[in-house]
Amino acid sequence: MMRLVIVGIVAMLMVTLVGIGEAAAPDILPVVERNAVKLGEPAPNFRLRDLNGHSVSLSDLRGKVVLLNFWATWCGPCRVEMPAMEELYRTFSRNDFEILAVSTDAQGASVTRPFQQENHLTFPILHDADYRVGLTYGARSLPMTFMVDRQGIVRHQIFGARDWAAAEAHQLVQMLMKS
Repeated sequence: MMRLVIVGIVAMLMVTLVGIGEAAAPDILPVVERNAVKLGEPAPNFRLRDLNGHSVSLSDLRGKVVLLNFWATWCGPCRVEMPAMEELYRTFSRNDFEILAVSTDAQGASVTRPFQQENHLTFPILHDADYRVGLTYGARSLPMTFMVDRQGIVRHQIFGARDWAAAEAHQLVQMLMKS
């Protein structure tokens, strides 16, 4: 008899939980479908502040190839790829190529400025402390990089750290400069 009561309670709980799950399901969008940028579509514009408090907008860079990198100082792979990004940045003219390193550090310049100085980084570091721009781009992990062509179209999405000093990275930027 006790066994029958337990089976009945378990069955009622399962029906209740399944019912709740089905009712809530339409209200919840999978993370992948939330504002994810698609290749071949225009890069969403944004305006963020750099380490000096200057406002920087992606649309201001139209006509240049842009490497848009989402990162944080606490992210090991992000820290590893930054020196190679600097090398890539120094290779190409500011007339043709720009890097925007969008930090998701909640502490802002208090952690990114020392990191920039220690690593002698000269490319712009912007702050997205509330992660609004990162969510708009669908950056679900760090680092995540988007390559934007001269017309402002997202051409590549790169998950994880890369060796930006490698020949393949240089070729990618050069290819986008020709398009």
